Amino acid sequence: MSTFSNVPEQAEAKSLLSAALEEGPAHAYLFHGPAGVGKRAAALAFAAELLGEHDRVGRRAHPDLYVLEPLGDQIRIDAIRELRHDLHMRPFEAQRRVYLVFGAHLMNEEAADALLKDLEEPPPYAVIVLVADDVGPLPETIRSRCQPVAFRRLSEQAVREVIAERAPGLSPNEEAALARVAGGRLDRVDRLLDPKAAERRTQLLGLARSVYRDREFVPAEAAKAVVEAAGERSREARALAEQELEGQDLPDREADQRLRRAQRGAEREELLLALEELAAWYRDLVAVAVGAEQAAIHVDHLDQLREDATPERSPAAETAAELVRQTWRELQELQLQAPLAFEALFVQLRRAFAGSLVAA
Repeated sequence: MSTFSNVPEQAEAKSLLSAALEEGPAHAYLFHGPAGVGKRAAALAFAAELLGEHDRVGRRAHPDLYVLEPLGDQIRIDAIRELRHDLHMRPFEAQRRVYLVFGAHLMNEEAADALLKDLEEPPPYAVIVLVADDVGPLPETIRSRCQPVAFRRLSEQAVREVIAERAPGLSPNEEAALARVAGGRLDRVDRLLDPKAAERRTQLLGLARSVYRDREFVPAEAAKAVVEAAGERSREARALAEQELEGQDLPDREADQRLRRAQRGAEREELLLALEELAAWYRDLVAVAVGAEQAAIHVDHLDQLREDATPERSPAAETAAELVRQTWRELQELQLQAPLAFEALFVQLRRAFAGSLVAA
């Protein structure tokens, strides 16, 4: 198991991959599961073992490693054609060539069809690993030709251990709250630990409370605040991506696409995370009102929850949580305009709590 020591938990996936290393790999794998649970790290560790060199694989500098990432919001057919051309080159140093396709769920239909031809009859020396956050967009013809390797959300304890390692000064309640908000995803941990992210979280929880505490609450202003916070996060992601691209000799078009992908992805993820936290807050109101404080996610804000949670407010809180979850589903699945979606949500939340506003 030491091969995958940098991947927490995921015992089933590790066992399957360890067996493949001992017995010989299949020609294609599909690593699938939520973002931020170790799929990428496991794919690189698997490739390093197959090629026999961890250092160069870690730096993506091994001549027999081919890594394909989405440009923009999709993997298009041109990128798959380049991969297919490389696929028929024999290994340079190792006994195999390994192809890692990150974001495989973003392949468009033409790209998936093109890749299918080589999944049906791959060269004997090639191992193709598709890494996808969601198998739904992948055609059944693709899925059926790959050995599936499932990854699960991490336990709260595993995430807490990472948080304790990266931020040893936090209290147990703060660790627990951040681990629960992270939702089993390590990609969210660093963001939640960032001081700017902490400010955005405090602002968001303030808005969640203002819905039912502030008689002057304005839905449009609340929506603007959430969208602006996501915009701030997207600019931070772009700046980080610019640093990572320094020194890389990339065509201007490819560099620009990577920057835009990082920016759009961060903004979208921030909006979805905001919705998850809003839903969790209203769910916590119900939990605390019925005496189930141990089930609350926001254990670092129990004093506020105790102040706000009342039996009279619980029905509205249940409705509010479902309204937020519905907006999350729509934002995830549809091309919604975030400012309009959030303003409509805050209008609905205000109506839901209309009968339980704090007295002036």
